[in-house]
Amino acid sequence: MKLCGVRTLYRAWLPTGENLWVQPNQIYELSIRHSSSKRWQARQAKDRYSREAIVKGLKSRAAFKLLQINDKHKIFKLGQSVVDLGYAPGSWSQVAVELTQPNGRVVGVDIIPAQPPKGVSTIQGNFLSPQVQAYVQEFLRNPNRGRVQRLNHFENTDPDSQSITGYQIEESEGYIDRERSASSHITQVGGDAEDVSDTAMGDKTVDVVLSDMSAPWDQTTGFWKKSLSDPYHRMMNTSGMSFRDHAGSMDLCRAALEFSFNVLKTGGHFVCKFYQGAEDKALERQLKELFQTVHREKPESSRSESKEAYFIGLRRKHNAVRDAVLPHN
Repeated sequence: MKLCGVRTLYRAWLPTGENLWVQPNQIYELSIRHSSSKRWQARQAKDRYSREAIVKGLKSRAAFKLLQINDKHKIFKLGQSVVDLGYAPGSWSQVAVELTQPNGRVVGVDIIPAQPPKGVSTIQGNFLSPQVQAYVQEFLRNPNRGRVQRLNHFENTDPDSQSITGYQIEESEGYIDRERSASSHITQVGGDAEDVSDTAMGDKTVDVVLSDMSAPWDQTTGFWKKSLSDPYHRMMNTSGMSFRDHAGSMDLCRAALEFSFNVLKTGGHFVCKFYQGAEDKALERQLKELFQTVHREKPESSRSESKEAYFIGLRRKHNAVRDAVLPHN
């Protein structure tokens, strides 16, 4: 007699020694993922940038792409204010902190939670949300927020003075407290998406905007594994389908460009990853409306088989016209 509604489960042993109960169709998925993981590990072991990233304590090999771009175009200076969109795991933010010290400010934004590198302020949220963008820009409005203030180290000889010696560091809530209040704060700042205006977007206080975002796509498999500890929906995914990756990257690049129009100082710079395709020429024309010089680069550390490339916009124009930069907004 066949029992209706009863599923057959099999025990699968993973290479790590763990075992779990899975359905028959998931056994094939596990074997494919294991094979793909082995190939990835072999490629990483042979890659000199991956090895060098480990030796230097960098979050990923992507740091070398930004370092090579900076060597050529001199993006960073001491004391700059930098925003890193899609910062996780944090290698670009590490580079930005290193090259803007002392007194630099680096703010990272990403949809997934990640441990920020030392010296980086981070905001978790979907950057495509107008409310999240408004919250980020409110944070940036004060040019000293997120920046360590170095005061006079010498002993104060005036007994009536109220000056403070040493370091003055902005006090902030703990991580858990910030997570609890983030949603309500974003709602208060952003309100309805229709109400976010140019005026609400804040003053231009940023020197460099970095965007290493890639578009996420709908999840179709893998719901049964690591749904909490390893979130699937993230801004760092690629699908392996060139058309889908290109279309998604164009949307994110234009969102980053609009953000840059709102926050970048005159003379500020912009670095944006994109996937090459039919629409990137149109994006390049938009960039040329905002920046004096625009370069298209594929750093040496970018894998030759990858479709990724980078737009570098140098020196924001003081008289850029919004309708020319963002004609479809």
